[in-house]
Amino acid sequence: MTYTLLHHTGCSTSRKGLALLEENGIQPEIRKYMNAGEALSFDELKDIAKKMGASSPRDFLRAKDAEKFDVPDTLSDEELYAAMADNPRLIQRPIGIKGDKAALGRPIEKLLDIV
Repeated sequence: MTYTLLHHTGCSTSRKGLALLEENGIQPEIRKYMNAGEALSFDELKDIAKKMGASSPRDFLRAKDAEKFDVPDTLSDEELYAAMADNPRLIQRPIGIKGDKAALGRPIEKLLDIV
């Protein structure tokens, strides 16, 4: 089963997460979700939340960027998924996905929880 890493090359934590996976013999399929051609859809974000066991997209919202882009706290979950799909900077990273499981790599060692 393929391990997919939602990765942003400009993020040091994301790079460290990738290095950790590789050190443990895992060669993930890399999805550079910040690139327009690899962006995550509304439905994909909902599916990732389900795989994480997240109760809300706020569980993997990048809070400092939400503040930077004036994302109001009053958004519904559906509105927040839409905002994250429109602006991938709002998505915390890295996120590992394998089968029906996903893990937010904060700390990066959590990426190994779904191996």
